[in-house]
Amino acid sequence: MASRRAVPEGAPPFTVAAVGGVVVALATALLSVTGVMALLAGRVARRVVVPAPRIADLRLLDVDTAAQTITVNRTADTVLPGRYGLFTSGTQDYVKIGTVLAADEASVTRKLLTEIGSEDRLAAEAAFSGWYYSSPDELHVPHTSEVVPAAVGPCPAWLFPAASETDVWAIHVHGRGTTRSESLRAVPVFRSAGVTSLLVSYRNDGEAPRTRGGTYALGATEWRDVDRAIDFALQRGARRVVLMGWSMGGAIVLQAALNSAHRDRIAGVVLDSPVIDWRRVLMHQAGEIGVPAPLTRLALDALQRRWARTITGADVAIPLDRLDLVARAGELVHPVLLLHSSGDDFVPVSASRALAAARPDIVEFDEFDTARHTKLWNYDEERWTASIRTWLDRVGITGAAGEGN
Repeated sequence: MASRRAVPEGAPPFTVAAVGGVVVALATALLSVTGVMALLAGRVARRVVVPAPRIADLRLLDVDTAAQTITVNRTADTVLPGRYGLFTSGTQDYVKIGTVLAADEASVTRKLLTEIGSEDRLAAEAAFSGWYYSSPDELHVPHTSEVVPAAVGPCPAWLFPAASETDVWAIHVHGRGTTRSESLRAVPVFRSAGVTSLLVSYRNDGEAPRTRGGTYALGATEWRDVDRAIDFALQRGARRVVLMGWSMGGAIVLQAALNSAHRDRIAGVVLDSPVIDWRRVLMHQAGEIGVPAPLTRLALDALQRRWARTITGADVAIPLDRLDLVARAGELVHPVLLLHSSGDDFVPVSASRALAAARPDIVEFDEFDTARHTKLWNYDEERWTASIRTWLDRVGITGAAGEGN
């Protein structure tokens, strides 16, 4: 006969119903937590793929029209030497700034390089910019507006012909949240080398056509628009093409270098502050704003799942493995010039270092210090220009028609 344990007087009965109630309560709580985590992960993922408006991150404290100086609040950007820009509103929408003239713990005064008159009025808020040039007219060289026919529709582009006939073109690809203007800084060095420059737009960048969902694919689909730009260049007489990408534009041109039907026409790749591995970048950026690592990993996993697109907002599942050029370094075949700064706290330099270490046979790495994200030219224009020009000469990418073919 089976033994029975005595139940202490007054103890609650240990019933199947009671156990079931506990299980249901725990399951409900778990589902609730899981649901909250999924929603939070979706919000994190959306921050990655949904284009965001420019944020005013500075306050204009003073404009001295007599001395032609401007004073703004002190940040890691505003205190650095070099030439930069400010997106403003009022009678001027973009203002160039130069030398730091004075700085204290709260403010920085810099020389104005855009003339501001006493009649001008600027709003108190502004956004810091590394573009410097905001319009192609500011380069004072011949250029035309073009349209690259892509699968998503007509993509606007600027064409800067070389000073003399050439069959070498550079295709410049801007980064996330910016436009073609970001690439204007690079036109002079390529022009000095006799290379024609084509500054392109791509899907969902605010200038090229919008896809149905209007979101970024981090290079996984945008490279196709660059491939059509290569085709455009070849139809216009190019025989060799250099791809240059800034930030996410770096991720885009690397995908083009791997996947383009015109890979044999690509003579080299130039990268400024590039995204080499999205996982590293997004884990870093999420950590900077206090997102817990497990939640970020959940968001990254969701970005890769087709079923999660309603949560993430992404047009397509994003293949982060395919976008990891450290892991895929062995597949690269073109010469690469990699420019990145240890002072970049937006896209960390670690993946660039890893790529350079993995492929020293084809990757030349010029690591800057102090300069901020995509602002190497601004911080040290002479070094940046010399690095690109020397590399172009060294790998035999010249502007003489037919040379090297």
